[in-house]
Amino acid sequence: MADADAVSDAGLPARLTQAPSGGAPAPAPTPAPVRAAAEMTLVDHLGELRDRLIRILLAVILTSLVGFYFANPIIGILVAPLPNTQLQYTGLGDAFFINVKIAIVVGIILAMPVILYQVWAFIAPGLTPPEQRAVRPWIPIALVFFALGVGLAYLLLPYAVAFLLQFSSSYLNPLITAGPYFDFVTTLFLAFGLIMEFPILLYGLSRVGIVTSARLSSSRRVALLVIAVFSAAATPGGDLISPFVLGLTMYVLYEGTIFAIRRSGK
Repeated sequence: MADADAVSDAGLPARLTQAPSGGAPAPAPTPAPVRAAAEMTLVDHLGELRDRLIRILLAVILTSLVGFYFANPIIGILVAPLPNTQLQYTGLGDAFFINVKIAIVVGIILAMPVILYQVWAFIAPGLTPPEQRAVRPWIPIALVFFALGVGLAYLLLPYAVAFLLQFSSSYLNPLITAGPYFDFVTTLFLAFGLIMEFPILLYGLSRVGIVTSARLSSSRRVALLVIAVFSAAATPGGDLISPFVLGLTMYVLYEGTIFAIRRSGK
């Protein structure tokens, strides 16, 4: 009796795979997808983020040493638009900290290739292969945009200085000190350099389906308001030229990004 049951059970799988009407055998069921063994946990992501930030910090430190070495000639270039290039400082350590500030800004500029690569290396595993292929060419473009922003700030600096100094008079004699002046210069350079990156961010968000050209077009009025507020807040000098040029640049980039996203089919 046990032998009969064994024979019956052995033939059961074969009968189950046949079509009910005696036709061709039914295809075997598709196995359930297996989760990737290399899938990272939250702790793994935080650990990788820490490693990427450490590499960025080390790169900025190394390039800042280069900036510190060349700080004096760089300061000479930055004070050239002023009528008096001999700036005063009041604190004993002000000159040292100004050199350090210049060095850090130069370090960030020089380390931007490493910064962009580390950011890309962190977010790339979360994208699909088609998304990676779409976003990857924009990484070197982001570096070019950053350089263009810094160059635009350098070209704008003499005009901003001339605009602000034209309000001096016999009653208002300018006594420009080193600290506030270099705060103005470094903020201007970083603001223009970083703001040139926002088209890359918008395009990347469009490739992963977060924004579309239609949504950006419909939000144009809100974008104009945000651009105006940001331009006024990001330019520390109080002149009209810097926020106007920054706002105009941001709006042109915004429209250009909408055009690029629309051409990509998003």
